[in-house]
Amino acid sequence: MNPGTGARPDAVVVGSGPNGLAAAITLAQAGLSVLVREAASTPGGGARSESLTLPGFVHDVCSAVHPLGVASPLFRRLPLADHGLEWIQPPAAVAHPFDDGTAALLERSTAATGEWLGPDAAAYRALMDPFVTRWEQLYSEVLGPPLHLPRHPMLLARFGLRALLPTTWLVRRLFRGTKARALFAGLAAHETLPLGQPPSAAFGLVLGIAGHAVGWPLARGGSGNITRALVSYLRSLGGEVVTDAPVESLDDLPPARAVLLDLTPRQILRIAGPRLPAAYRRQLQQFRYGLGTFKVDWALDGPIPWRAPDCARAATVHLGGSLEEIEAERTAAWAGRPPERPFVLLVQPTLFDTSRAPEGKHTAWAYCHLPNGSPADMTEQIEAQIERFAPGFRERIIARHTLGPAALERHNANLVGGDISGGEATLRQLVFRPALRLVPYATPLRRVFICSASAPPGGGVHGMCGYHAARVALKRCF
Repeated sequence: MNPGTGARPDAVVVGSGPNGLAAAITLAQAGLSVLVREAASTPGGGARSESLTLPGFVHDVCSAVHPLGVASPLFRRLPLADHGLEWIQPPAAVAHPFDDGTAALLERSTAATGEWLGPDAAAYRALMDPFVTRWEQLYSEVLGPPLHLPRHPMLLARFGLRALLPTTWLVRRLFRGTKARALFAGLAAHETLPLGQPPSAAFGLVLGIAGHAVGWPLARGGSGNITRALVSYLRSLGGEVVTDAPVESLDDLPPARAVLLDLTPRQILRIAGPRLPAAYRRQLQQFRYGLGTFKVDWALDGPIPWRAPDCARAATVHLGGSLEEIEAERTAAWAGRPPERPFVLLVQPTLFDTSRAPEGKHTAWAYCHLPNGSPADMTEQIEAQIERFAPGFRERIIARHTLGPAALERHNANLVGGDISGGEATLRQLVFRPALRLVPYATPLRRVFICSASAPPGGGVHGMCGYHAARVALKRCF
C-alpha cells in the first residue's frame, strides 16, 4: 500500500512508535486496510537500536528495559514471539547500591526482596503482595482508559489509596529503614514528577509490582526487535509501514475514514492546528511537558566493576543513594537547575545478552533528568555517579555517545525538550491528557484521533494508548 500507488487505506496512522504500531495492529485485526507513515528512516519511535559508538556494539536509542512491555494486556495477546521477539529475564529486576558497598535488590519474590530491606521486610510485603497476586486484573485497570467501569473496583480502590499519594509521604510512613525508602524512591523517580507531589507513588507501585509479577526484561538483540516484531505482525495482517514519509499537514495524507496520530500536542498543532477549534487548540498549547533527559551510551572493555557485586544480578541499576538525595535531585531539576548529583538510571544489557557486543566487550546505557530543553552536558555528572558506586568504571570506557534534550528531539520529534514520556504525569494530566475530554483519544475532528503517549495511560512501551485510540476509532468511524 505504497502511497505512490494510489491505494486508498481505511485508516492512516502517523508515527510508528509502539503506540502507533499497536493502533495499526488493532485496526488491521478488525479487517481494515492500514497505512503507517513514519518520518524517520526506520520505524520504532522510542523502541529502536543502533550502533551508536563502535561497529559491533548495539545500543538502545531510547527505551531499554520493558516491564510494561511484557505486562501489557495487548502485547501479551499478540504472537510477537512468532515474529522474532524474545524476552531475556535477568535474575533480579533492579539493583540499588549504597555508599557503604551494600545494595538492595528488587527480586522476583517479595520475600527475597524483603531480605535486603532489614526491618522493613514485612511492611514491604504488605504493600506489594495484595497487588502482585492479582497483577493481571490490576494492570487491566491501570492501563485501561481513564474513565471506564472497573471490573475489579475494590482492587483498583485499594491501589488508588496508595498510588495517589506523594512518594515521600508514603515511604516515610511505611518504612523505617533507608534501604526500603531508597529502593521505592528509585522506582518512583522513573517518572519526572517531584517525589513530594501526588501521584508520584503510582509509578513506584506500578514498576515495583511489575518487577515481582513479570520481571524487568530486555529484548534479545535490542529494543529495536520489539518494533521489528510489531511491524512483521502488522504486515502479516496486510498493513503497511512507509518510512522517510514525514507529514507536514493532514492534507499530506491519502483519503481515509480514520487518521490516528502517534504524536504529542506540539506536533498535532503543527499538522492539524488550522482545522482545530480555538478552545481545543488552547488546551493543547497548555499541555505540560516533563523534565528533559540526558543520555549516555558506552562501549566498554569489561563489565562495570560494582563495589556491591550483587548489582551484576540485575540489568537495571538505580544510582541515587538515599531517598533524600533523590528527592533533592528532582527538586533541583524542577527549579531549573541541572543537578550536580543526578539520579541515574543505568542498564547493563550485555551481562545477559552477549549478542549486543563483540566477545569479551560490553555496553552500558544510562540517563538522568534535567530541566526540559536544558543545554547542559551531564556526561561528567553521570559518570561520577557510576564511579561513586563502581570505582574504576571510567577505565573501562572504550567509546561513548551522548544525547541531550535537543539531540533527542531531533532524533524523535515526540521527545519535546527531551521529555521521553509524552508529557508530565501530573494528577490532572494522568487522567485528562492531552486535553479535558471524556474520550481523550478523540479530537474535535470527527475522523482524527490521538494514539500517542500523550493520551492515557501515558508513557512506556506497552502500546495501550494506541490500542484504546484504535478501539474508539473503530466504534466511531467503522
